[in-house]
Amino acid sequence: MEEVYNFNAGPAVLPKAVMLKAQEEFVNYHGIGYGIMEESHRNANFEEVINSCEANIRKLMGISDDYEVLFLQGGGSTQFAMVPMNLLIPGKKVGYCDTGEWSHKAMKEAKILGGDVELVYDGSACKYTAIGDASAWKINPDYAYVYMCCNNTIYGTEYQNYPQTGDVPLVADMSSDMMSRPVDVSKFGIIFAGAQKNIGPAGVTLVIIRKDLASRCPANIPTMFRYSTHIDKKSLFNTPPTFGIYMMRLVTDWLIGLGGIPAIQKLNEEKAAKLYAAIDGSNGFFRGTTAVADRSKMNVCFRIGEGDDALEKKFVAEAKAAGMVGVKGHRAVGGLRASISTQCRWQALKG
Repeated sequence: MEEVYNFNAGPAVLPKAVMLKAQEEFVNYHGIGYGIMEESHRNANFEEVINSCEANIRKLMGISDDYEVLFLQGGGSTQFAMVPMNLLIPGKKVGYCDTGEWSHKAMKEAKILGGDVELVYDGSACKYTAIGDASAWKINPDYAYVYMCCNNTIYGTEYQNYPQTGDVPLVADMSSDMMSRPVDVSKFGIIFAGAQKNIGPAGVTLVIIRKDLASRCPANIPTMFRYSTHIDKKSLFNTPPTFGIYMMRLVTDWLIGLGGIPAIQKLNEEKAAKLYAAIDGSNGFFRGTTAVADRSKMNVCFRIGEGDDALEKKFVAEAKAAGMVGVKGHRAVGGLRASISTQCRWQALKG
């Protein structure tokens, strides 16, 4: 079978070198006679995998000892609830930046849990086509925390700068652009990401949390949903997604070998520029759907004309026939989308 160009948003493409390495080790990991997914999470072979994966992540992102790195399950959707479960403070409001589907769903979970939610930014006013200068937003210094989703997979927007929250913990869902560009982790209280969009396969949720925040959790929160539980047990409170963590370790090995996050940022910018140039240079046949200043470098969303459904359906079919899959837009908005995650093979966009 010929290799196709995969533009799915998540689960997304993995580096070919990583896939081949996993294939090589699949049934016999480092000569032990069986695969790592068959290994106990309490044994030394997996201990080396999870420790190396954490060390890679700390190296790539410059994470200090003030932060814990956790490998959890449940995707970003579980984090929508875990964040307010652990960080809400009675009598204090929480600030949410609503830039689309995922931040809106997170806000809904906070309200279910009794959070007094206040909008820092309301993207619904422009139908989520723009974000603007987030560094200029006014932040209530009495918020329990501020919440944002860095990259909107569905609408194709991305923060170019972040809210300045001072002493208020900033919580960021980075699922769609994790490790795609340098980030100053010290500016955040919690960063989380479902691995499947940018740093690994589905099944692992990476959480980076400032240690002091774990102590906020009320006593009535179930054990499994307390960050302190997973900090104390080093992500081994229950059986973790062992194979997914192994794959994330391989992806981070690959990123380090490539030259780290500055190197992948350069490639990501080149990929995005190539696609947007084709859209903007089509004399109106293709049309980008977001403000130019806020365009995502991970998820390129576009339409044919003002939204010609018949032509877009034909485009999707003909793209598939030409070996390009995953270009149909999200069901919530329709249109077309090419997700070009960190792992997206650069060769797919050459020529």
